[in-house]
Amino acid sequence: MYSTSSNSEASRPFLTWQRIIDWSQEHYRTRTFNKDEKIPARSGLLYLVQRGSVRLVGTAQVNATGSNSRIARVSQEEAFLGFVGAGQPFEIVAQSPFTLQSYAHVDQTSVVWMYWHDLDNWPHFRREVLDAFRYQHQRKLLWLSTLGQRRTIDRLLGFLTLLIEEYGEPSEQGYCLPWPLTHAQIGSAIGSTRVTVTRLMGKLRQRGMIKTQGDNLLCLPTEFAANR
Repeated sequence: MYSTSSNSEASRPFLTWQRIIDWSQEHYRTRTFNKDEKIPARSGLLYLVQRGSVRLVGTAQVNATGSNSRIARVSQEEAFLGFVGAGQPFEIVAQSPFTLQSYAHVDQTSVVWMYWHDLDNWPHFRREVLDAFRYQHQRKLLWLSTLGQRRTIDRLLGFLTLLIEEYGEPSEQGYCLPWPLTHAQIGSAIGSTRVTVTRLMGKLRQRGMIKTQGDNLLCLPTEFAANR
């Protein structure tokens, strides 16, 4: 049920993956980013996370009209949309007024980029990439189901459970995310505020449903995970 973020990379045929890495370096198609550095991705290209983690953020332009109806303000609202771990693909889709942006979530995040037709060199790998996108689509459906919960605390627990199910690593506390996630980022993902998330996280901790480890890494206790 739970898997480490490196499992997908480890399960990939080593020779094929190594050939792709060698090819990307030879064609200058790989780049390493620092934590929170924006990845200059654009639509129509395929991206592969070689190392680290990528954070996807959705941005929407919202038109707000002030008291004077002739004056309109345009603001941007951001929402955390999830992670892409090592060995996984992602692409950027832009459709006005929504845009998708990607950021390195941890230091030394390495990303490979290519055109879709470049996959013709590795037909087996192409199938694997398409399977990965299908899996991501299924996870997003579960995410949408979680966001449909009426109570904020249910959305919060469901959201954390989905993340830890996908990226959690075993530890003394149970299963923990390998990277930190701020309360503001969680709030943007579940349609709430940082203050509300902080309050509800306290309730979940009191009930023993979640724990923290190390540098505020979020964990799901083993006994609770077993009942999910």
